[in-house]
This record gives sequence, structure tokens and C-alpha cells, in this order.
Amino acid sequence: MMCKLKGKVKSGLGEGHFWIDKVSKIFKEKYGINLFLGTLNIELKQDYILQDTDKILPNEYGGEYDVLVQECEILGNKAYIVRPEKNNVLGGDHPLNLIEIVSDKNLRKENNLTDNDEMIIQINS
Repeated sequence: MMCKLKGKVKSGLGEGHFWIDKVSKIFKEKYGINLFLGTLNIELKQDYILQDTDKILPNEYGGEYDVLVQECEILGNKAYIVRPEKNNVLGGDHPLNLIEIVSDKNLRKENNLTDNDEMIIQINS
């Protein structure tokens, strides 16, 4: 089943590189890609809860929570939505309509994206 999510590019807190650095070795082992040290934040038009995802466990990256990982496609690139499990329910640190996307590319820079640019993210499940 295919699902398309629509949203807009949003600036983040600038902390993505810290967490991506922690999981980059695991991504290389599990998915065969070298991650760009940052995320592309997308504010969706509706809440989105990741389901049937892969997980990176806390003992794998030295964190406190499972990190949920869901493959997606954005701007013709294979990418992944990542979200700490605590943020996959109401009351987390981020609203459910905010997703963070990681890739082997700096998607924002390579596509000259600015805040509020419209995006479509394709999920194949």
C-alpha cells in the first residue's frame, strides 16, 4: 500500500546532527547508507503515527528511547523518517504532525529548499 504525506519544510532546532551522528554507524550497517548529519523537518497537514517500522534500540546508539525508522521517498530520493518512540504518541517533545527525514544527501541544500516549501513524501508499506 502506498501513502502520500503532504507538508511544508520547517526549520528545526539545529540538534539533528548530534543525534544523527549517534545513529549513523547503525544506519550504515542496517541500510547501507552514509547519513548526512542533519534532518529535513516537514510539518504535515495532519498527524502521522509511524507504524510497522524498523527500530534502533537504545543500547545500539547510547540513548534512552527506541528510534523508529520508516523508509520513504522525497524529491526522488530514498530517505527515512526517524522519530524517537516517545514522540510517536501525543504528549511527546514534538507534535505528531512534525516528521524528521534523514538521507545520504543534504536535501535542503541540494534542492534549494526554504521554509514553507510544499513537499510530498511517499511511504511504501
